[in-house]
Amino acid sequence: MAVTALVGAQWGDEGKGKIIDILASKADVVVRSQGGNNAGHTVVVDGTTYKLHLIPSGILYDGTICVIGNGIVLDPKSLCSEMENIKANGKSFDGLRIDARAHVVLPYHIALDGLSEAHRGGSDIGTTKKGIGPCYMDKAERSGIRMCDFINPEIFAEKLKANVELKNKIITLIYGGEPLSYEEIYAEYVEYAKLLAPFVTDTSVLVYDAIKAGKNVLFEGAQGALLDIDLGTYPYVTSSHPTAGGFCIGTGIGPTLINECLGVCKSYTTRVGKGPFPTELDDEIGETIRQRGGEFGTTTGRARRTGWLDLVILRFAVRLNGLTSLAVNKLDTLSGLKELKVCVGYRKGNEVLRDFPVDIKELADCEPIYETLPGWDEDITGVRDYNDLPQNTKAYIDFIEKSLGVKVAMVGVGPARDQNLTR
Repeated sequence: MAVTALVGAQWGDEGKGKIIDILASKADVVVRSQGGNNAGHTVVVDGTTYKLHLIPSGILYDGTICVIGNGIVLDPKSLCSEMENIKANGKSFDGLRIDARAHVVLPYHIALDGLSEAHRGGSDIGTTKKGIGPCYMDKAERSGIRMCDFINPEIFAEKLKANVELKNKIITLIYGGEPLSYEEIYAEYVEYAKLLAPFVTDTSVLVYDAIKAGKNVLFEGAQGALLDIDLGTYPYVTSSHPTAGGFCIGTGIGPTLINECLGVCKSYTTRVGKGPFPTELDDEIGETIRQRGGEFGTTTGRARRTGWLDLVILRFAVRLNGLTSLAVNKLDTLSGLKELKVCVGYRKGNEVLRDFPVDIKELADCEPIYETLPGWDEDITGVRDYNDLPQNTKAYIDFIEKSLGVKVAMVGVGPARDQNLTR
């Protein structure tokens, strides 16, 4: 396995959690490098479902070191709750490590996130309202509170007081909201700091040393390539870099240290929130896919928009991340559909586009160009060998592989560990 980066190849929610869980069984170190508790991985282990938002999925394996890198924005309340849930299910979080540089999400970030979205009205972005964007704003403005500050009571008190004073002016004078209490926030959050302090360290050294020692290291991606703050469908994006390059920035390691990059996608396309979606199915087939695939957000519970597989998006993800292989999830969701459409390009007026447009206004004007493939009726959830899949299922995978020029190394036929087939 050596050093492998795993990224979402669509708009997130591709089923990365299961693939990460499988790869984590072979990893010595699992690293998360961007985003916050606006992301979520659902992992099913021995019949128990774990919904992980901040802690890397490797936490479910004894002896695995799980790193929350410097590029993360960390909600201490959410993390402590997640740790308690893991403990309640008989698992240990002793392997958790948190980078001292990671920025802290605080109640004023969450308040500002909700107020900002409400202020936008019908032009809202559709954030999770978890305070992620405002925390990254403070990071860029250089007024943020990092974990090294957070676990020092005196420094935390000083910085928190200054920030609450300023944020309350924005909350009350600009948005007309209710002010927050510095005393209440400090009293609650200083307790979280005590719980988290033993796990805080310089994880960039830890990860580098592990790689140099020849250990297996897995970089765990959250969200997806189309949500990248620079390269995604701006402004309907996240506030960080959920692409392969983001691992270097958010972990403090050089790009030459990563050996493989695995992209994860679904056998169809989904999207949460607003923004153009060329292959969206606002019909009975779209609803069938939504219900069969359980397309409701891990973090928010929001119904996901559904559509046919879009190879323009996947070509973009291959190029952007330098993907060396692909995992295609939820093939079982398509069982029973008579025919399957696959978007191979976009038509904009008289022009045919094969590359993903930069401008979302241009994207909104694009119509998908489809090729139609035969479906399959068989229930494939019990298949455990790729060669035993129906011929039409394998033909669907072959079509994806040939169109993208990247090997499909894994396919998923259900949510459990043993429902992932390796080619």
